[in-house]
Amino acid sequence: MPGSKSKTLSALFRSANKLAKQWKSGVPSTSAQDIALKQYVSSIKSTSNVSSKPLSEIAAESLNFNDSGKSAKLLTREISSILCGDLDSYLSDSETSSNGSCLENVLDVPWLSNVEKNNASLRRKEIARERKEKWTFKSSQTSRFHQLVKQCACKLGTETAIKVFVKLGRETGLKEYNALIRLCIEKARETNDEEMSLKQLSKAYQLLKSMKEQGFQVEEESYGPILMYFIDFGMVQEFDFYCELIIDRNADSLARLAYYEMLLWSKVEDEDKIEELLYHLSLYDDGDKSAFQENYLLALCERDRVEDFVRLLRTVDITKISSTDCVTNIFKFLGKLLLKSFAKKFLQELVTRDIGAEDISKFIYNYTTSMPNLAVEDVILEFKNLHAELELRPISSQYQKLIMYCCELFKVHAALDMVDQMFEAGLTLPLETFNSILEACDKSCEYNLVHRIYSMILHHDITPNSETFRIMINMTVRTKDFEGAYGMLKDLEKFNVRPTTNMYNAIMAGYFREKDTHAALKVLKHMEDANVKSDSQTFSYLISNCTSGDDISKFLDEMKDSGVQHTKHVYMSLINGYAASGQFEKAKQVIYDRRVPVKGFNEIRSVLVSALASHGQISDALKIYEEMKEAQCKLEPKAIICLIENLQSEGDLRRLLHLLEQLNGLDHWVDAAYRVITYCIRKDHFRSIVDLLKKLVDAYKYDEVAKEVLFDEVFCQIAEKDPINLQLGLDLLQAIKKEIGLLPSRQSLDFLLSACVNAKDLQACYLIWKEYKIAGLPYNILSYVRMYRALLALGDYKSAANILNKIPRDDIHVCSVVQACQEAYGMSASTKGKQKKKKIRKDVRCEI
Repeated sequence: MPGSKSKTLSALFRSANKLAKQWKSGVPSTSAQDIALKQYVSSIKSTSNVSSKPLSEIAAESLNFNDSGKSAKLLTREISSILCGDLDSYLSDSETSSNGSCLENVLDVPWLSNVEKNNASLRRKEIARERKEKWTFKSSQTSRFHQLVKQCACKLGTETAIKVFVKLGRETGLKEYNALIRLCIEKARETNDEEMSLKQLSKAYQLLKSMKEQGFQVEEESYGPILMYFIDFGMVQEFDFYCELIIDRNADSLARLAYYEMLLWSKVEDEDKIEELLYHLSLYDDGDKSAFQENYLLALCERDRVEDFVRLLRTVDITKISSTDCVTNIFKFLGKLLLKSFAKKFLQELVTRDIGAEDISKFIYNYTTSMPNLAVEDVILEFKNLHAELELRPISSQYQKLIMYCCELFKVHAALDMVDQMFEAGLTLPLETFNSILEACDKSCEYNLVHRIYSMILHHDITPNSETFRIMINMTVRTKDFEGAYGMLKDLEKFNVRPTTNMYNAIMAGYFREKDTHAALKVLKHMEDANVKSDSQTFSYLISNCTSGDDISKFLDEMKDSGVQHTKHVYMSLINGYAASGQFEKAKQVIYDRRVPVKGFNEIRSVLVSALASHGQISDALKIYEEMKEAQCKLEPKAIICLIENLQSEGDLRRLLHLLEQLNGLDHWVDAAYRVITYCIRKDHFRSIVDLLKKLVDAYKYDEVAKEVLFDEVFCQIAEKDPINLQLGLDLLQAIKKEIGLLPSRQSLDFLLSACVNAKDLQACYLIWKEYKIAGLPYNILSYVRMYRALLALGDYKSAANILNKIPRDDIHVCSVVQACQEAYGMSASTKGKQKKKKIRKDVRCEI
């Protein structure tokens, strides 16, 4: 996009900002640029009723300038600052046009707030770091202008936006039209007002019509969002109406429209129409038949219409489908539907037509990785077997994709096995793939694999970069092999890689985790010797692990001397450091530092709540929490969990349940829920335990494995409680069966059996023994051993002897456990059985 064309809108915003500031300060403006701004804004403003005086009206009343050519020239300045300018909140947005749009509102853009000069550099660094962590930032003129078009349309409305482009000398092109159409559809989806939706759809229609009048070819990027809206809402007549406009003088779009048509009839479940489409396709014999077939196939599979998909698949010649992407999608669907016979047939046909080996290998990859409920090892085996049947050698690029597939699922052992196979086959592997494997190992806590990966790198002459070493050093430290981590630092010279601060930070963090402060401080000396400068993360580690205010002051002075800026993490470490050294007032004062970044302010306050709660300052922590609530600021999940954990000794149940309601993420909520359940067990709040367990079951309603072990931790805590409340466990067991509708797991019953022993309740012991059979859990060796121990501990030696006869004696480990039980509870069962037995009610004892 030519730079001159994108400058006009940019300068319009900038000039308006400058003029508004002058008006606010009371300084009259008579510059040519300001007068030009008045000319442009006034010339494109629609007739409106004005309740107040916004920017354009003020300009119209106070200024008068008619040289539009000069104004256009002057308004094309300073495009580079359009996305980082600031706009004061005093600009009015009250003027509306006749079509509901407001040209002046375009100036009401949420730009960055004013930032102090000494914080500007820091802010830029933080933004850059966040972008690197979260996404790959890509900036171009086209994307920037696309955002500007969308913003302009949001503020002005689509019709006025187009008029603005015309007046600014910008010809509306395909990208602008498509952006405006997408915006109309987004607004139509967001609103529940039918009239508003129809209005937006009408605008989209006019935009399509205008495109055709301007001579543009209407492509799928333009009409796709509109048709998908009609499909999602089952709007058949509107779909047909818009299709007529699309097809007009655009016959090439017919095949692609067939895809949307099939989606529509599948959505509204019109079986007759679907049958009609398939019937006509069977009679169709023109050269583009394969195009219609592939589009119908894609639509049928997306709607999971397996029978129709298979029926059409029998008539398809896979070699005539021109689009490689379409063939790829078909193989994905074949894998999803487990249609192995069709997959093999199509692959054989492609091989005989001399389709490239790389493409066929890609089809095999997409087919095998799309198969549902297949273990990674089975996916790899199927991938290899299909290549072998077709007498093809797997392509290196597909091997890499399969390795990445393993890494995404954290199957790092399988990924490394494939790396070995690639090297054995003489294939190469880029360093980026090794880094991805290392990252997957790090995230899945498979730290010990770092040595195997480093050995591969050395053996196969792969040159690692600084990122490779950073991850490897971090993983080595996680294994507590600090000597190995320092060894990797020494190896940097072999590969001509310079040590980085992050490498040393990883070692320092490891020493602090091990509470080895002396060794952690020595890392600073090593950094100095290597001429590596400390950064904000380094000082964050140092400050957060300080035990005195003097040490904190010392590191703050060093930060200042080094020119290291205060970041969000530094403020967090200051809070933790002051709290750990007992200086709670200083910890609370950190959030009032004027340099605290606004964006991370709530996160920093959440750390303050956690630090105060963790060090016994519950009342202060709750006070800050209440202040955040009043300001409608959300507490971070970790801070909420910390509050719940530290409120258990003095908090009430209602407050804990209220805090629990503030959590949204499943993992955090489950963690916190179990902490509240722990409190309820300790305080014997039976009904609250049952209610929370019901919510846990609902949270894991699609995870059968999780539901089986959901109650294990609860019964474990009941068994370990002192003093024990066995009745709570028995009541909870019945509630799980009757109210929740689930059967307990074997481990839950094992914990209850132990609770019976701790409570010295023999009758309850026999009741739990029956529950194994009721739950469909057959007695095994471990069950008999546990029951034998329980009976010995409770003094029923005759029953214990009967149980002993059912325990196999061929396992030396089982025999040692039995012997330990006999030694722990005195004489053997046979000797004890001769003594007087304790009477047990016959209606309670089970058959042993």
